[in-house]
Amino acid sequence: MMDNISQIRMFFLSGLNETHNHIFTLFFLTLLCYCVILLVNISIIVIIIMDKNLHEPMYILLCTFSMNALYGTTGFYPKLLWDLLSPVHVISYSGCLVQAQIIASFACVDLSILSVMAYDRYVAICRPLEYHSVMSKQRLILLVCYSWLTPFFIVAANMFLTSRLKLCSPYITRFFCVNWTIVKLACIPAETAINSIGTYITILIYFFHGMFIVLSYICLIKTCANSIENRVKFMQTCVPHLVSLFILLLTILFDVMIMRFGSKDFPQAFKNFVAIEILVIPPLMNPLIYGFKLTKIRNRVLVVMTLKTK
Repeated sequence: MMDNISQIRMFFLSGLNETHNHIFTLFFLTLLCYCVILLVNISIIVIIIMDKNLHEPMYILLCTFSMNALYGTTGFYPKLLWDLLSPVHVISYSGCLVQAQIIASFACVDLSILSVMAYDRYVAICRPLEYHSVMSKQRLILLVCYSWLTPFFIVAANMFLTSRLKLCSPYITRFFCVNWTIVKLACIPAETAINSIGTYITILIYFFHGMFIVLSYICLIKTCANSIENRVKFMQTCVPHLVSLFILLLTILFDVMIMRFGSKDFPQAFKNFVAIEILVIPPLMNPLIYGFKLTKIRNRVLVVMTLKTK
């Protein structure tokens, strides 16, 4: 079997071939976007770590959310910025696998953290008297580890299956690597059947994550309907989670639809925009949504800004 492993050591990325006329504008906008993502996410992380009043499960989960945004975008933006200034857009075979692992696990970790956040809000609002015993420090650590390690190893298993394929082309039609773009290059399509099974199992696992989130919020809405205090809690702490979930699922859905049904019918620029959405909108919008909506974080940001202006 080892003899069948691909001898390709370098991939050529063709997704940026039509951008030569706007290369410096794209470089500036990409660099600006990455800097803002770093600024807002690092700010959220530092504020939560430094303020002991924010050492609560909800805010610690938000901190891991921002850490995941840094993890995912670091696997993408530095390489893109380098390619925008390079005449040839290439990536090594191992580098492509690593980038695909980071981007896929980033999306799965986001969904896992959102499911843990939904559980946290369910316990806080539907079972408030049990909250501190249920969401103990030990359980919180286990949930955080689950939300990071489980997606990482699930995606790693899929990437291992991909690494065993013999590839017949070094040309990738995107400007970054994801698992399916590598699988499409397999010399013998029949050999990719096990990859498809692994992909469907992963989709099924995270479909159940989504169902868990939906059921949690159905219970929350029922509980909050009869209480003004709970409705206020729901609007302050649950609405940001729902907005984050909606943004994540919408960006994934657009990308999947383009991959499956319209990859040849749309211009490359549009496909690039759809492909990059998951690495722009959630990492950029989530910290802003939570920063403006969660009172404690908003107040802390205002205090810091006031001190700096004095």
